[in-house]
Amino acid sequence: MEEKNWILLRTEENDIFKVEEAIAFQSLIIKNLVEDMGNDEVIPLPFVSSKILTKVIEYCEQHVPSEVAKEEPKEKLLNWNTNFVKVDRKTLLELIETANYLNIQGLLSLTCQVVADSTRGMSPEEVREYFNIENKFTSEEEEAIKNINAWAFK
Repeated sequence: MEEKNWILLRTEENDIFKVEEAIAFQSLIIKNLVEDMGNDEVIPLPFVSSKILTKVIEYCEQHVPSEVAKEEPKEKLLNWNTNFVKVDRKTLLELIETANYLNIQGLLSLTCQVVADSTRGMSPEEVREYFNIENKFTSEEEEAIKNINAWAFK
């Protein structure tokens, strides 16, 4: 039986997570840090909360490459993904930030697609509200931008 290697990850709250190497290495940042520092060191993740790291690990556990995973029907994983992203907007946006920071392409693609689907057909005002963005343009400035970029508003 193959011995598993473990990686220790420290969150912004200083919580330590012990994660299998195969799961942790889905993050290219963690993989590169371990290659540079060795797996005896605790890997600091100062911009990742424990709540979000728990979700990221859950995602990575489901997507770890293995022979068993190859035999599972894709529909099962698609259903799992659909349920996984049924989270509040704040959590979804934090997952996007963390997937980007940790360079976990599959998670980033999944979560960005959910946001893209959620904002499709929204007006600029609705998108601003969705992302809690303050509109700093005057109505004249907005009109000028629309005229310059008329092709985008067709």
